[in-house]
Amino acid sequence: MKSLGLIEVVGVTGAVDCLDIMCKSADVEFVTWERKLGGRLVTVIVRGTVSAVTAAVENAMANSIVKPVAKAVIASPHEETLRLINLSASRLTKGR
Repeated sequence: MKSLGLIEVVGVTGAVDCLDIMCKSADVEFVTWERKLGGRLVTVIVRGTVSAVTAAVENAMANSIVKPVAKAVIASPHEETLRLINLSASRLTKGR
């Protein structure tokens, strides 16, 4: 099963920077993002193996232009957690 990595950061620019760092530093793929408070807080979610996700999240925490406010690595997400993430991801493809 794939693991999930989450980074919450202030602003879209910070989120894009974190995503870029995560994707360049480890074998992870972008799943979705959530913008709250008018885009002031943005959560970026990636997936991959536990080791890849951990490396990606730690690298983004250490090297992003905006210091992230929260992070999480979920090694074996529960099916309800996956359902929530998939619901978020499905909103990205609406209207395409």
